[in-house]
Formats: sequence, C-alpha cells, structure tokens
Amino acid sequence: MEKTISIMLVDDHALMRAGLKLLLQKRPSLKVIGEASDGFEALRLYVDLRPDILILDISLPRVDGIQVLTEVKLRYEQAKVIVLTMHEDEDYITLIMNAGASGYVPKAAVDEELYNAIDSVMDGYIYLRPKEISTMLKKIQNETDSRNPYVILSPREREVLQLLVQGFSMSEIARELTISIKTVDTHKTRMLNKLNLSKKSELVQYAIKYNLINMI
Repeated sequence: MEKTISIMLVDDHALMRAGLKLLLQKRPSLKVIGEASDGFEALRLYVDLRPDILILDISLPRVDGIQVLTEVKLRYEQAKVIVLTMHEDEDYITLIMNAGASGYVPKAAVDEELYNAIDSVMDGYIYLRPKEISTMLKKIQNETDSRNPYVILSPREREVLQLLVQGFSMSEIARELTISIKTVDTHKTRMLNKLNLSKKSELVQYAIKYNLINMI
C-alpha cells in the first residue's frame, strides 16, 4: 500500500489554497492535514502538525514566507519545504534555496510539476528545474569571489562537506555532528544535486577547484 504523504498548505489567498487542495487530492497518497493564511499561523500550525511536506507561499502577512522557512529549518533541520511563488528571478530563487527550501515551483507552473516536486523532495532530492540549476551554477561559477560557489549550500551541508574533504567516513561524520548516518547521506545527496555532481570524489574536487578547503 502506498504511503500517505501529509501536506500543509500556506497561502494568504483562500482560492489558491482551495485549488491546491483539489489538485493534491487527485492523488490518493497525498493528504492535506492543515492550512494557514499568514506566517504567524503557519509557524504555530507547523509545530502542531509536523507534516511530511510544507507547501509555502512567500508573500504572506504578519510574518513573511522567508522568515517562516528560516524558522522552520532552524527548529526542524529535516523539514521538507516546497516554495510556491510568482517570483522567478535568479536572485530570488537563490535566496529561497539559501534559506533551506527543498524545492521551488512557480505558481504559473502548478499542476503536474507540483507532483514532480513532491516526489523528488520525498525521495531526498532538491527540486529545481534544469534551467534554474544551470543558471544558478553558471552565475556562481562566474563570480570572482571564491566563496560564491559555496553559497547555495546550507550551514549543515557546509559542515558535512568540510568533513568529507578532510577524509572522514560517513559514520565518523555522523558521530562528529551528532546526527544519524542516514542524515549525513541525505546532506551529501542534496549537495550533489545542488552542485550538479554525481559522486563524493567530485565533491572533493569541487572544493579543491574553488579553494573552499581552507575557508569552509
């Protein structure tokens, strides 16, 4: 039997939430367990419900979506948050991913793409369109500041990368950071996806190429 995925919706427009709920309910495995119309309510409800996935609009009253995303990730590192927004410029996407989003879907593309994002995020991957990944990496690689290739990684991912570069094994990293081996593997997978790499050795080569070893 397919596992039920619990979802919480946050959007200040009731019609948008209703439309999303109808879309999600087309899949029996997806269950909307809560809705919020502002950032303050979203934070309170998330703590109570702890859904598998939070689908979050960024333009919210009282507490904006970026603050909600940041707070949720600080409290619950493994939280899965898909940002749903009308903004599609590069800087905005970079801001969202730096804040810890698990994926990004433009409101204009809501339909099958939202299902794809949910599937990817539940499998432990970051969801971005290929074009957006390419654009972000190109922008980062063209910067003269050697720190910039590193900004799309979360603070915890940076810690994991540092230890990987130093030759720590997965179990050693888990002990060092007081997290599970599965969590270490999830961070490694996310880094590989964000940087468009395929294996651990390429992560190490990437760190060397961009002089990240000493500044991590």
